[in-house]
Amino acid sequence: MTPPFPWVIMFAMAHGISRMMAALLAAAALVSSGIAVPRDDAPPLSIELKSTVWAGDLEALARRRAIRVLVPYNKTLYFVDLGGVQRGISYDFMHAFEDALNTKLKRGDIKIHVVFIPVSRDKLIPMLLAGEGDVVAANLTITPERSKLVDFVTPAATGVKEIVVTGLGAPPLRSMDDLAGRQVYVQPSTSYYQSLLALNESFRRRKLPPVKLKESPARFETEDLLEMANAGLVQTVVADDYLAHFWSRVYPNLTVHDDLVLRTGGDIAFAIRKNSPKLKAELDAFTSAHREGTLFGNITLQKYLQQTHWAKNAVSEAELKKFNTMVALFRKYGEQYRIDWLLMAAQGYQESQLDQTRRSGVGAVGVMQLMPATGKQMQVGDISELEANIHGGVKYVRFMVDTYYKDDAMDSLNKVLFTFAAYNAGPARVRALRKEAASLHLDPNVWFDNVERVAAQRIGRETVQYVSNIYKYYIAYSLVQDDVERELEDVAKGPKK
Repeated sequence: MTPPFPWVIMFAMAHGISRMMAALLAAAALVSSGIAVPRDDAPPLSIELKSTVWAGDLEALARRRAIRVLVPYNKTLYFVDLGGVQRGISYDFMHAFEDALNTKLKRGDIKIHVVFIPVSRDKLIPMLLAGEGDVVAANLTITPERSKLVDFVTPAATGVKEIVVTGLGAPPLRSMDDLAGRQVYVQPSTSYYQSLLALNESFRRRKLPPVKLKESPARFETEDLLEMANAGLVQTVVADDYLAHFWSRVYPNLTVHDDLVLRTGGDIAFAIRKNSPKLKAELDAFTSAHREGTLFGNITLQKYLQQTHWAKNAVSEAELKKFNTMVALFRKYGEQYRIDWLLMAAQGYQESQLDQTRRSGVGAVGVMQLMPATGKQMQVGDISELEANIHGGVKYVRFMVDTYYKDDAMDSLNKVLFTFAAYNAGPARVRALRKEAASLHLDPNVWFDNVERVAAQRIGRETVQYVSNIYKYYIAYSLVQDDVERELEDVAKGPKK
C-alpha cells in the first residue's frame, strides 16, 4: 500500500526542509495510513510526486498534519534560494502561522506542517477548488467573481487601488483617456485584466479606441512586469498601488500614476475553500496580528527589498539600434539552422548586450561569447567578426539541440530552452536534473515550472536566471517585432480612405 501523502514528503525535502521535518512528515503519513514506521537506519523511502486530493476544515488538515499552501513562484512571495532554502513574504507569513497554530493547539512534537506548492497564477483557484491545496497565499484581490468560488480571510491589506505604471521610454499620460488605443501588458488571470476590460467598455460607450491588451505569459508576476517596464521592455502596466510604490523604490525608471486609477478600495487576502470556518478563524486572527502595518508585516516587506534583481534595458533606443543592425544576421542564420531568430538575439543580449567588442576573462569572444575552440569547431570563419560570431553562435545552439535533444518529446521552444540551460550548466548536469524531475513526476520535457524547479533547488539561481532572462528578452523582442510588422502591414495597405 502506498502512503496517501507522498507528495508532502517530497515537497518537504525538495524545498529545503530539514531531514528531521521530512522524517516527521513521513511518520505522519505512514502512521495515519496504518503502516509501520521504519527504523531510523532503514533505507530512504522512494517518494513520488502525486497531487493527492482532499478537502475538509482544520480538523481534517490536523489529522493529516499538513496545510498545503498554493503560491506563485515569485521573488518576493515565494522562491527557493541557494542551498534549497525557502524564502519570501508568503513563506515567512505561513511559517510563522505554522508555529503559532502548533503552539495554540499544543501539538508538541507532533506538529502540523505548512507545505508550499508553487504553481502559476492561473492555477491557484482551480487547484484549491479541486482539493489539491488548502490556502492560496498570492496577494489576491477580493472580487465578487472570486468570492463566489472561495472564501477570503481577513485582508492583509485594505483600501488598495489598481493604478497605471509606466516605464522607461513611455509617452506621458495626463488622463485615463490617454490609454485609448495604447498597449498595456497584463497577465490575464489577474484582477487587473478585468479592470482593463471594464475600462474598454467605458471607452466603447464613449466611442474611444480600446486599450490594446497584450497578454503576458501565465508565469509572469506583477513584479516581473514592473521590472520589465523599468527596463524599457514594455511601456505600460497595471499594479496595486502598494506594489507600485514598493517597487518604485527599487526600480528608478518607473512612473507611478496615482491619479490613473482602475479600481479603488481593493482588499488583498488569502483564499481558502468554502465551508472551512475553523481554518478561517485561525487565519483571520493571525492575519490581524501580522498584516501590513504591524511590526511583523513591515519587517517582512522591507526584508525582501534586498532580494530583487535588476533587469537590463534590452530595448532602450541605443540598444534597439544595436539590435536592428544585427536583425538580418540573426534572421539569416536562424532560418538556416531552423531556430527562432528572436531567441538567438535574446541569448546574444544575455551573453554580451549585443556587443561584438566584448571579451570575457576566460577568452569568450563577441556577441555570442564563443570560445575560440568552439568557433573553430563550428568552421564559420573569424569569430572576432560580427557575422561569423553570430553564425557560430546559432550553429552551435543547433549542434547542441541535435546532439542532446533531437529525439526527445519536447516542443521546439523547450528544446532551445534546455539547450540554453545546458550551455550554462553543462549537458550532463541538465540530464541529471531532468532525470530527477521525472522521478518527482514533474515533466522532464518542460523547463519552466518543471525542470526549472529542480534546477533552482540543486544548483541555485544562476542557470534558472540565465534561461529566465533570455526568455524575458525574447518576449520583449517579440513585442517590438510585432509592432514593426504591424507598421509594415499598415504601410503596405496604404492610407486609410
